[in-house]
Amino acid sequence: MQTASLRWHLFCRVIDNFGDIGVCWRLAQQLQQVHGQQISLWVDDLASFAALEPGVNPALPQQQVQGIAVYRWDEDFSLPADEPEVVVETFACELPPRYLHFMQQLTQRRGQQPVWINLEYLSAEDWVRSCHGSPSPVHGMNKTFFFPGFTEGTGGLLFDAGLPALAQELASAEARTAELALYGVHNIADNTRLISLFAYENPALPHLLEQLKQGPQPVCLLIPQGRISAGVEAWLQQPLPVGQPQQRGALTLCTLPFLSQPQYDRLLALCDLNCVRGEESFVRAQMLGKPMLWHIYQQEEDAHLVKLEAFMALYLQAAAPELRESLLPLFRGWNQPGLPMPDLQPLLAAPQGWQQHASEWQQGLLQLGDLAANLVQQVVNRV
Repeated sequence: MQTASLRWHLFCRVIDNFGDIGVCWRLAQQLQQVHGQQISLWVDDLASFAALEPGVNPALPQQQVQGIAVYRWDEDFSLPADEPEVVVETFACELPPRYLHFMQQLTQRRGQQPVWINLEYLSAEDWVRSCHGSPSPVHGMNKTFFFPGFTEGTGGLLFDAGLPALAQELASAEARTAELALYGVHNIADNTRLISLFAYENPALPHLLEQLKQGPQPVCLLIPQGRISAGVEAWLQQPLPVGQPQQRGALTLCTLPFLSQPQYDRLLALCDLNCVRGEESFVRAQMLGKPMLWHIYQQEEDAHLVKLEAFMALYLQAAAPELRESLLPLFRGWNQPGLPMPDLQPLLAAPQGWQQHASEWQQGLLQLGDLAANLVQQVVNRV
């Protein structure tokens, strides 16, 4: 059955460089392109958005990008001319008072409020299922909490239909050689393990790089420009310009230019292991069925470590015991300063077990349905 085309207003604050807007932009595109919804998106940092989406002009307060109305969200932003059926505040960004007043007036005039969604951060904690879909009275209206998640009873994860097949597209030796050439990497041995590195600043990084340098397994580390780059150059004791690989022992290091979302998806699909961070890249690697090492966003009072343990309990629940015993200390060492960083080499030398587990985990996530489709269904049920 064709879903009715509704007017959606999405609000996003760019807090963690590109993570929040990355998720919001993918969601906006899927709602518009796949589900035929009419999308307006307010973003408080158009410069960061433009780095991610070249079609955005940060100088324009209002513009159309791929059929989506994009607005600068600042103190002087203009109220929208259209009247939404759906309002989404992403990651508890809190709607501005002027817009809340606009919603209240709209509700009084219509006799029915817009469907008001608070799209929350991803978590594997048990309480998420009981909170998903729950209403909260605010300013005389109801706001509904929508939680992404890894289990039944949550909103699932955000992915597009073509993503799972991308890894297969880049699996051949010919495709790998052609893709690496785009990054200035040539003459890599067939048995070289490809690892992408996207992380926050991390004191465990030198230990990881030393392991890869001294190990028997040749490794090519592909590093999109970002917060981890300074740590890599400090270990090298020299700059690592884009497209100019450096070799240290068994390790080849290559800085990549800042990648658009489609380009980054291809990098994840290409690599044997993806070091990911935050939420967006973390989800994309899983939905590609790829082994990944997650650097979780650090929170006060080590709240992020509770989230890490909750995820690992789910992720490793069905894993072979030997894989569980290898991955749990690896993830902990990558995320907790002071803990040892286990040797990655055994997993690189025999990657089949981790790859098999990643594929099986992906299949379970696919069964939950796509977050955008689940969100549309929840909204349609309430309009």
